[in-house]
Amino acid sequence: MNVKPVEEAKLPPKKAEATQKAEARQKTDVPQKTETAKEASPRIYAVSEVISYIKAFLEQRFPDIWVTGEVSNFRISPSGHTYFALKDEKALIKTAFFKGFASKIKFQIKDGIELICHGRLSAYEKGGDFNLIIDYCEPKGVGALQLAFEQLKERLFKEGLFAPDRKKPIPFLPKKIGVVTSPTGAAIRDILNVLRRRFPDIEVLLYPVRVQGDGAAGEIAGAISYMNTRTDIDVMIVGRGGGSLEDLWAFNEEIVARAIFASKIPIISAVGHEIDFTIADFVADKRAPTPSAAAELAVPRKDELIKRVGDLDKQLKRALLVSAELKMKAFLQARSHLRPPTARFPDLIMQIDSLCERQSVGMKNLLERYAARLSQFAAELSHLSPLSVLAKGYSVVYKEDKVVKNVNDVAKGDELKIRLSDGEIRAKVWSSRL
Repeated sequence: MNVKPVEEAKLPPKKAEATQKAEARQKTDVPQKTETAKEASPRIYAVSEVISYIKAFLEQRFPDIWVTGEVSNFRISPSGHTYFALKDEKALIKTAFFKGFASKIKFQIKDGIELICHGRLSAYEKGGDFNLIIDYCEPKGVGALQLAFEQLKERLFKEGLFAPDRKKPIPFLPKKIGVVTSPTGAAIRDILNVLRRRFPDIEVLLYPVRVQGDGAAGEIAGAISYMNTRTDIDVMIVGRGGGSLEDLWAFNEEIVARAIFASKIPIISAVGHEIDFTIADFVADKRAPTPSAAAELAVPRKDELIKRVGDLDKQLKRALLVSAELKMKAFLQARSHLRPPTARFPDLIMQIDSLCERQSVGMKNLLERYAARLSQFAAELSHLSPLSVLAKGYSVVYKEDKVVKNVNDVAKGDELKIRLSDGEIRAKVWSSRL
């Protein structure tokens, strides 16, 4: 869109004609000061009448205007309408950017940026201000889409969606690949051709989506979410062929970026050509410059794998053969330096005999020591035994199996048992005295 500077902008012929008519009406409507008016009482206007005249004049004189300036006092009302002021070094004009038009703007308006705005001039009766009612705006000096791209890129970067440490590794040999792209575009043909050439029997699941235009971003995000509900998808390719910034814009939408970030399945982005970068490329686990390159990243070449396995098989066999030969050589060398096991038998027999002899002498000495100690213990017990005392002429008197220790313990007629060293005597008490 070619935008002329404000001072050079001219109204279309039809608009100029309408303006001339409006000016003519203004001349008719506004009372002229004549000699008669001087003599009569002056007309007194209500405030609303004055504002109505001004509003009519502005809307008829400036129904289609471009204005450039720096954004100031930007705010969004609860209703979704946007309000801000456009200013330069000399003046300021208030603006109103209603929700229906503002929602179509891709970039984010904020204080300090310079805009080129299109709309019409009007007056707000209740506030007494005149305003620029905007229906379209774009950044001055940079495209609207480019500014929206840079703003979203900066915001998602700060949130950590591009962080290298959260990127998932691409599996070496996936069993099934999910592809999210247009079913009729060149991208799917390139992807399938490369996959068939590299790994003919690989499984592919295509989720067809629109890749540009209104609603495309929602379809792409929905396809990524669906793929994550399956358990048989190992890696995903999301992309399309090249195009302009407008063509690729679906892959710059925040909804697509967040769907890629939330995916548990590793995603290879394949959007555009090598010089094209999208927000999806920054968020994806791996970025491919083209759809064909994405297919090459997704699977290795089957013929190369087969050749590699064959080479490794040969290397393994050679390594096993060399290892066996080295071990056999070491065994033969060791055997030449070893004596037969039976050669050690005589020495072992002599060692066993000597050990038995030493054990026999030691056991004999041990038994003799135990016998001597036993005899000593027996003598000590015999010396302490009551029978030894009885052998010296002493005796023990029992009355009903109780030892009589005192004369008072017995009475005349009691039967007693007298224990001597060599036997017992039964007796009867005839008398007792102290």
